[in-house]
Amino acid sequence: MSSDAMITHLVGATALILIVAHAAGWLSRRLGQPTIIGQLVAGIALGPTMLAEISPGLAGTLFPPALTPVLTGLAQIALVLFLFAVGYELDLRLLKGRARSVVAVSLAAFLLPMAAGCGAALLFHEQLAELGAPERMTASSVLFFGVALSITAVPVLTAIVREKGLAGTVPGIVAVSAAGIIDVMGWTVLVAALLESDGAGGLTWQVRLLLLVAFLVAMLFGARPVLRVLLWRAGVDPSMRLAVLVGFAFASAWVTNALGLHVIFGALLAGVVTPRERGGTLDPDLVRPLHDIGLLLLPFFFVVSGRSVEIGALDATGVAALVLVTLLAVAIKVVSGTGAARLSGLDRHDALTVGVLLNTRGLTELIALNVGLQAGLVSGRLYTALVLMALATTVITQPLLVAVRRLREREERATATATATATTADAPEARLPVGDVPRH
Repeated sequence: MSSDAMITHLVGATALILIVAHAAGWLSRRLGQPTIIGQLVAGIALGPTMLAEISPGLAGTLFPPALTPVLTGLAQIALVLFLFAVGYELDLRLLKGRARSVVAVSLAAFLLPMAAGCGAALLFHEQLAELGAPERMTASSVLFFGVALSITAVPVLTAIVREKGLAGTVPGIVAVSAAGIIDVMGWTVLVAALLESDGAGGLTWQVRLLLLVAFLVAMLFGARPVLRVLLWRAGVDPSMRLAVLVGFAFASAWVTNALGLHVIFGALLAGVVTPRERGGTLDPDLVRPLHDIGLLLLPFFFVVSGRSVEIGALDATGVAALVLVTLLAVAIKVVSGTGAARLSGLDRHDALTVGVLLNTRGLTELIALNVGLQAGLVSGRLYTALVLMALATTVITQPLLVAVRRLREREERATATATATATTADAPEARLPVGDVPRH
């Protein structure tokens, strides 16, 4: 394909992806769901699940095989920008005053689903291998399935907390703080899984681990003070600061990718080490454009991910796996989060709200699955089932929150009625008018 033809295809594909994905995201918001739900559905629809089934010729014209590397590159750029912003906004100061509850909830809501996922990978290895798991179940494969069940999507959860008026409430603060810790633990385990897998450049996992530790030390103790001196001083142009930090994020992503990991880890780390404004506040001149550009380009990631999803390829075994993994994912996450929150002193309804919120997987789960797909830890029908599980667990969060709210309101009305009845029954007969005799 000539360069002119490639540019023509890319321009047409970009127009289709942006229009369809953002329209689907807008419709999703109108239906009370997060924007990414509509964009993910649009990405799946533009792949072999719908577009290629309806018109194979049109699908081949819009998305020829030669265009795949370009779309994948745009998807990786979107992920770097998005996760750089996520790392920059990660604020563990929310732990203040609720550290015990948050730590207990995060540990329970990560370790129990992690154990369930690892156990399922070991117990049902043969069945999973038939669906797309590796034939040889390595430690990387086992850890990956544990992460797939334990992860929580901080960006989507934060959006839901804001939309539902839970920001500043006890369950909202506990859930968002715990989700941040859960994601840190999840990414750490995923790094370990990728280190154990085949490395880039023939390096052993021990060498890669040593290089990764050296890189972490340089980032935490070298990059942060240098950035603070260079960029957080009077007279620095905000556009120059943005350009330098975005370049810094891509450089960090390049390092982790060269170590045989994924660009997302470097981008996330770059965001974490980027200094904040005085007082710990976020720099609006940095956050706003990162959000705008990241949200604009994220549909490319959904399309690239959706092209590996083939819902029509799910047979009875695949559907059964989808149902079972979704039920297991929902049950273990809600129960573990709710139980830990309850034991930490939250009332029953607040604890249940925390458990339901932590069940939100959304975009973070999809990113982890995409990493596993590229590393060969999952493929085929199993990848499709896990993507649909991420979609289902996010979609049901809103209805479950509504159900918890209605349960609380019903019990409050019942309590108020019982209190009013008891007050009336205990009213003294001395309030009767003089001369009246109470009748029995």
